[in-house]
Amino acid sequence: MTAYYLLPLDKTFTPATVITLVGGIVAVALLLSWQIREITRAPRPELRAMEALATSVPLYMLLFAVVYYLMERSAPGSFSETLTRTDALYFTVTVFSTVGFGDITARSETARVLVTGQMAVNVLLIGVAARQLVSAVQQGRHQQQASRPGAEDDGPPREG
Repeated sequence: MTAYYLLPLDKTFTPATVITLVGGIVAVALLLSWQIREITRAPRPELRAMEALATSVPLYMLLFAVVYYLMERSAPGSFSETLTRTDALYFTVTVFSTVGFGDITARSETARVLVTGQMAVNVLLIGVAARQLVSAVQQGRHQQQASRPGAEDDGPPREG
């Protein structure tokens, strides 16, 4: 978060910005994939899953905040009001959380395309990534149980 406010974001929004955004999303996806693999090996998979969310989601949102900020600087009027860094971050969080207060809206076609893209990736991130994280936690628990001495998983205890 500190880097977001300290980075010199004096460039304009260009097609290279969109390519960087896509590359950033791919990097976040790779980071999340690596974290999911590590969750299955972690001694406390639930904690590791929370760490994965705590790093991946903010990075993802900061990517969009930077793009929205640069877009507004390059093409004033792309949004219903001028976006400061804080406004761009606020807008990104409201779109991510699907709250959409309506106080800031995308006005230009390019802004609407990017916001629509964020919404689509949000659905994937929330649905697919959440499912993968839960599966990794379950697999990590299963592996821990299987590695305990004398811990065979033959179902519920039998009455005898």
